[in-house]
Amino acid sequence: MSLFSRTKKEIPKKDEKEEPKKVVAVEPKEKKTVKKEVGKALGVLIKPLITEKSSFLSPYGQYVFEVALKTNKIEIAKAIERAYGVKPVSVNIIHVRGKKVRYGKTLGVTKKWKKAIITLKPGDKIEVYEGV
Repeated sequence: MSLFSRTKKEIPKKDEKEEPKKVVAVEPKEKKTVKKEVGKALGVLIKPLITEKSSFLSPYGQYVFEVALKTNKIEIAKAIERAYGVKPVSVNIIHVRGKKVRYGKTLGVTKKWKKAIITLKPGDKIEVYEGV
C-alpha cells in the first residue's frame, strides 16, 4: 500500500479563506511584425547575385536574386516588398539546371536553382544591393 501513498495529492481545505486575486489591466505589447515579415522574406530570397551581367541591369532598375526552388512570382514580389520596402513592377523567373561535372573518375551534377530578375519603378532602388 505504500505505492498509493506516493501518488496521493494533497487537497487544499475549503475552510481556509484565500485572498482574492487583484486584477491589473496590462497594455498589450507592440508586436514586432517587421522582423517576422523579414524572416519570411529571407526564406524566399536566398541571396542577391552580383555578377557582371547583373551589374549591367542595375541602371534599368533591374536586380537579380537567387530564390528558393518552390517559389512563384507572387511570393517573390511579396518577399521583395517585405525585405526592402519596394514594390516591384515585374518579376521574371529563370530555372537554371544543374551542370554535369567530373572530378577525376567521379561523375556528378551541380544543384539546379532558380534566378529571379526584379524590375522596379524608375527612381526606386534596393539600397542593400547597392552597398555590396
